[in-house]
Amino acid sequence: MGKIAFFEDKNFQGRTFECSSDRSDLRSYFSRCNSIKVESGCWVLYERPNYTGNQYILIPGDYPDQQWWMGYNDSIKSCRAIRNVYGNSWKIRFYDKQDFGGQSAEYVNDCPSIYDDIKVQEIYSCVVMDGAWVLYEQQNYHGHQYFLEPGEYHSYTDWGATSPAVGSFRMIKEF
Repeated sequence: MGKIAFFEDKNFQGRTFECSSDRSDLRSYFSRCNSIKVESGCWVLYERPNYTGNQYILIPGDYPDQQWWMGYNDSIKSCRAIRNVYGNSWKIRFYDKQDFGGQSAEYVNDCPSIYDDIKVQEIYSCVVMDGAWVLYEQQNYHGHQYFLEPGEYHSYTDWGATSPAVGSFRMIKEF
């Protein structure tokens, strides 16, 4: 699976909780999270319990403060390991209308600017055919992050977004 350690204070100080499995509610283990070490695996962290709220996708490495994972605050309340990061096949198809309507574009690689590529800034639905992906609200992998695994997403709300804005996206791979 994977292993991740949460620290209440910056620079890996304070109360620590090590985790190697999905947790729908981390509130009993720590009250705030200001630094993280991902020892193995890829993880999606959520701002609220039960896998809701802002999402942060982390790969193995050290994250000494919130800025390193583009966090908006010190709230990490649930987490899960990303299981679909192995292999050599990634494919995603985007649509400019809900329920897979309108024009579509298919990708098998990262894209730092969807607007530069297909002149679209809003994605209303998508199908992930292979691999795990992260969508970013802004270009160059910035802004809110959204984790997608194989399946159909009839609307941007299905992946947890409050608007259809997508600026960039990338494949999630084990590093």
